[in-house]
Amino acid sequence: MSVALIGKIVWVLGIIAWYAIRYPSERRARRTRVVSDRRSGVEAAGLTAALIGLAFIPGFYVATGKPAAADYPAHLWAVILGALLFFTAMWVFRRTHKALGRNWSITLQIREKHELISHGPYALVRHPMYTSFLLMALGQAFLLANWVVGLAGLIGFAVLFFLRVDKEERMMLEIFGPEYRAYMDRTKRIIPYIY
Repeated sequence: MSVALIGKIVWVLGIIAWYAIRYPSERRARRTRVVSDRRSGVEAAGLTAALIGLAFIPGFYVATGKPAAADYPAHLWAVILGALLFFTAMWVFRRTHKALGRNWSITLQIREKHELISHGPYALVRHPMYTSFLLMALGQAFLLANWVVGLAGLIGFAVLFFLRVDKEERMMLEIFGPEYRAYMDRTKRIIPYIY
C-alpha cells in the first residue's frame, strides 16, 4: 500500500468521523426552538466555501485522482503529521459539540434558553469549532499530497472564518452583553494564547 493511499484512507476515515460527530447534534438541535436567526447570503457563501474546500474538492480527488498534475510525492512523515492534525481536529470538534449541547447550530442562530458556554474547549478559545476546521484543513494538506487539494481546504476555512466570525461575535455581544465582553477579554479567537 502506498503512502499516498494511506493518506487518502485516513482522510476518508476523518470525514466519516466528522459526520458521526455532527449528525447527533443536528438531530438534537432540531428539537430546540430558534428564537433569533441571523442567517444571510454571506454566511451561506462561507459555509459553501468551507464545504467545497474541505469536502468536495478533496473527495473528488480521493475518488478520481484529479487534478493529478498538482500531485507531489507523499511522505510518511507528512501522512503521520496529517493524521495527528486530523485526529486532533476531530477531538476538538467532538468536545465542542458536547460543550454546546442544545445551543449548537450550523448557522448563526440563538436557541431557546441559549447559554454562554465558557467551559471545555470554550475555556481556551471563543470559537473552537473554527479551531477544529483549521486543524482539519492543515491535516488535509499533509494527508493528501496535492497542491490544489491542500490549498482548497485552507482557502475554504479562511473564507468561512473571515466571512462569519465578526458577525458571530457581534451577535453574541448583543445577546450576552458585558458577560460576553468579559469572556472576549480572557480568551483568544481560535488559537489559545495567540489569536
